[in-house]
Amino acid sequence: MNFSLTSQLIGAAGSNVDYGETFSFLWESTGFFNLQWGNVVMILIACFFLLLAIKFKFEPLLLVGIAFGMLLSNLPAAESDWIFHPEWWTVQDVDYINVLQHGGLIDILYIGVKTSVYPCLIFLGVGAMTDFEPLLSNPKSLILGAAAQMGIYVAFFLAICFGFTGPEAASIGIVGGADGPTAIWLAKALAPHMLAAIAIAAYSYMALIPVIQPPLMRLMTTKKERAIVMKPTRKVTKAEKILFPIIIIIATCLFLPSVAPLLGCLMLGNLLRECGVTARLSDTAQNALMNIVTICLSVSVGATAHFSTFLNTKTLLIIVLGLVAFAFATVGGLGFGKILCWLSKGKINPLIGSAGVSAVPMAARVSNLEGLRAKPGNYLLMHAMGPNVAGVIGSAVAAGFLMAVFGGGA
Repeated sequence: MNFSLTSQLIGAAGSNVDYGETFSFLWESTGFFNLQWGNVVMILIACFFLLLAIKFKFEPLLLVGIAFGMLLSNLPAAESDWIFHPEWWTVQDVDYINVLQHGGLIDILYIGVKTSVYPCLIFLGVGAMTDFEPLLSNPKSLILGAAAQMGIYVAFFLAICFGFTGPEAASIGIVGGADGPTAIWLAKALAPHMLAAIAIAAYSYMALIPVIQPPLMRLMTTKKERAIVMKPTRKVTKAEKILFPIIIIIATCLFLPSVAPLLGCLMLGNLLRECGVTARLSDTAQNALMNIVTICLSVSVGATAHFSTFLNTKTLLIIVLGLVAFAFATVGGLGFGKILCWLSKGKINPLIGSAGVSAVPMAARVSNLEGLRAKPGNYLLMHAMGPNVAGVIGSAVAAGFLMAVFGGGA
């Protein structure tokens, strides 16, 4: 076809086009035409989270994905089926066939959240990265890890007082464990309509540990207590490290079968690390698998924070109660740390109690930094890692207990 004939055909076709209608259609299909105040608010919140993650390095591996997922789902468009359908996921029984046939990109990714695959795989990676030696060498750490779960139950009772149902209150309370995967695992089963707010609260407070915990630590302890230098603990044998995950999973799941998926993956990951014959699998769980799942989990969880379901007074109350839970978790750990300090006649630094929340290893690092501020050379990291990893087990057990009570042991 020559150039002149092509020009004639384009001209003929163009003579029948209603340009006004075409431009009107194009304008109405843009995000600017469909922009609502809720979109603007959520986009600003997403950008704020990106600032915290990139500039201030607050849990960037999680917060960047969460913020970007939030950004994606709140960018307005006339036809947004290619991204996410928030209304599909606020119900207890999801039509997965419909999701697979008609779902958008994040709908497909979100199946891993709804089925608990992502949280369990995250725990597999955490187990492979975690050294339980500080806990095994100092079993008193278990007390501090358990004490730090106090925030879960304080927030639970407060949520009941504010009119939340039992399952909803349990899902809010678990934020006090400072354990994102556990919070997601419990909320998706007991209160799926609140999952976005609970997940955002859990990961936000995990990221803000360096901001939230130090004032409470200084308030509850004296400089003399913070300056206590702890002696090195005993060396743990290889046999102890191998037997620990096996014994823990048997003993715990006989009492709380509902916690088997989470705690089982945590202990499997640790066994892969310690047994000495699965180095390749341990490396995969720690690195490649952990990174892939983190991307999928963070983006899909962030996308659930759509303004239509996120911007309401109940969400604000959930976030406030989550902060209360986290604060009381820190206070509980510090309180028992002071008791152990008194019982040991000043041999245990109460700062390590604040590491009983299960944000590994951020909480332990904060305890270490406060110890160094009180006395240069006072390294508490390995001592704080004991309560820190105990907190991971404690929050999982607490979630299993709440699941058994409010979820029929499902």
